[in-house]
Amino acid sequence: MKKGIIAISLMLVLIAVTGCGKQAYQPQAINEDVDVCVICNMQVKDDAYATQIVTKEGKSLKFDDLGCMNEWKAQNGTEDIGMEYVRDYNDKEWIEYKKATYVYDASIRTPMAYGLVSFKDKQAAEQFIEEQGVGQLLSSEELANHTWEQSMDMMDMDMHMHEDGETHEEPHTHEQSHTHEESHAHDEHSEDQSGH
Repeated sequence: MKKGIIAISLMLVLIAVTGCGKQAYQPQAINEDVDVCVICNMQVKDDAYATQIVTKEGKSLKFDDLGCMNEWKAQNGTEDIGMEYVRDYNDKEWIEYKKATYVYDASIRTPMAYGLVSFKDKQAAEQFIEEQGVGQLLSSEELANHTWEQSMDMMDMDMHMHEDGETHEEPHTHEQSHTHEESHAHDEHSEDQSGH
């Protein structure tokens, strides 16, 4: 009788330990005031392009573009990753990287011009392609063979838009355009000083 109770107790302990053994990872909310991309150091906007990795230790690494997250994995490997998250393009809901469906085209504007957007289901991704008239449907497995190239045309277009003072929804703030604007402002200030 005593041995039976001990055996049952041990089984219950084993079940409890096994059940608790699987770590539950959660994505963190984006804080635009402090969050910067781990790779490019740009501000991470609370938008559909934000991605993040939660390490096995529970640390959140945030990125402004899916391409930047891929760059981090290329540099650091995947051994310490607990979970990867992307956002649904339509409602910004966090989705597990492996469960999302992706659309790629060089003409799709993303913060660092990698041209990839994510969706929680295949149907929404297909609808996006139909509406935009461009795009290649990809799974997370297919992204393993993706070329991950930045579109220089998109980068250049973004630079010109900032220099012309135009605004747009996508979060494309590049250091070069800041430097240009700051030096331009400095030159104007110098002219005002010399005019006095």
